[in-house]
Amino acid sequence: MDRAVKLAAVSIVVGIIVFGVKYAAYLLTGSVALYSDALESIVNVATAIVAFYAVKLSAVPPDANHPFGHHKIEYLSAVFEGVLIIVAALLIMRAAYFGYLDPKPLDAPIEGLAVNALASTINAGWCFALFRYGRRWRSHALVADGRHLLTDVITSAGVLVGVALVAITGWLMLDSALAALVALNILWSGWKLMRESVGGLMDEAAPNEVLARIRDMISKEAAGALEAHDLRTRHAGRMTFIEFHLVVPGTMSVATSHEICDRLESAIEAEITDAVVTIHVEPEQKAMHLGRVPVI
Repeated sequence: MDRAVKLAAVSIVVGIIVFGVKYAAYLLTGSVALYSDALESIVNVATAIVAFYAVKLSAVPPDANHPFGHHKIEYLSAVFEGVLIIVAALLIMRAAYFGYLDPKPLDAPIEGLAVNALASTINAGWCFALFRYGRRWRSHALVADGRHLLTDVITSAGVLVGVALVAITGWLMLDSALAALVALNILWSGWKLMRESVGGLMDEAAPNEVLARIRDMISKEAAGALEAHDLRTRHAGRMTFIEFHLVVPGTMSVATSHEICDRLESAIEAEITDAVVTIHVEPEQKAMHLGRVPVI
């Protein structure tokens, strides 16, 4: 099993455990804010399941119907996660509204807060792991899952402080107000996640820092060629697709120009993780003066 798929599978288990712990905290206290925190954990489980299947499908090799691979499924999963986050926020707003209409005193607040803090600690540790390995392996689904967990950790911290204030001051309305704030924060997180995922589906170019590294490798490794131009990049999940035109002397043999291309492909793929390089060779009369990459 692919390492990213294994990590996504563990996310499901962690999500179920955290949900169980948070729901226990709600049962101990009856707090609407802690209920909202537990409800968000249900979304964590759902998004972890979606991320698992997305990472698993993205690792499937290219086939006749998908010659460029299945990597974009990770962006679709992130959009779906954003939708689930928004649904959770609306459900929390509903609970906050009814809690405002009929506020109730908290039961066993200290025990409930301690249990909820344990769940948040587990979430924080797993969130760090998802960010670390998701970015290292360029898995958009894992990073999206980690980002959602980070939102959960932040909101849980706010809920813990707020519920403690409710227990100390007796301001029962604060419980529902906290739940509403959690919902608004979740809505914002879902919107950002969906926006970034749509950008990936629209074939956004690689960041400027990556483009600079590609240009540098072309300049250093294209000895024998005259220039490169029309450099284009796009992301699809963890893959970076790179293509450009390489201008060579008109008298150069096909074998020699092919050796240059092989050298360039090897160098770029060593520099840029999970890169797919396509080079179009052109004779010197196709040279351009604008947007070209000079060869050292």
